[in-house]
Formats: sequence, C-alpha cells, structure tokens
Amino acid sequence: MYGLFEDEDDGLLGSPKSKLMDVLFNANNDIVRMELEKFVQRTAAMEILLEEQLGENFYDKVNKLTIMKQDDVEIKAKSLYIELMGAILSQSE
Repeated sequence: MYGLFEDEDDGLLGSPKSKLMDVLFNANNDIVRMELEKFVQRTAAMEILLEEQLGENFYDKVNKLTIMKQDDVEIKAKSLYIELMGAILSQSE
C-alpha cells in the first residue's frame, strides 16, 4: 500500500508517526494533553473489554496477534496516528 499510510519519510510529507510527533510538540499544550488523556482513557476501556473477553492472560494473546498480523497492526497504528493528529489539529485552528 502506498500513499497516506506509507512509512517512508518522503521529505515533504513524512510518515504519519513523524507528523504526529511534530503536531504533539508544536500544537497547543492544553489540546495535546486533553487528546492524549482521551486516547489513554479509550485504550484503558478497550483493555478492560479485552480482559473480560479473553481472560487475564489477554496480553499474551495480544502479543501473539501482533506478531501474526504485523502488517494489519502497522496499518491500524498509522491510522491511529492520523486520527489523533486530526483531533489535535481540528481544535488548533
């Protein structure tokens, strides 16, 4: 897959991860903190759901899945970088 999800830093656009880092370090600090808090809360809720569904050893299952579906995990991670960056930028205008 090429384009928005490309991991290579092309000099002008950069990867979603590198662009998010730029936004995190340059956007309004209050907005960044608020969005990171929301992201962590959402992640915590998802972990609770996973633990309820998969049991206490869900981390082992998640780690195995991360290895088995590495490409899908990378695509989802890049999508989350873009989502978080968009949430921050949309409030920074």
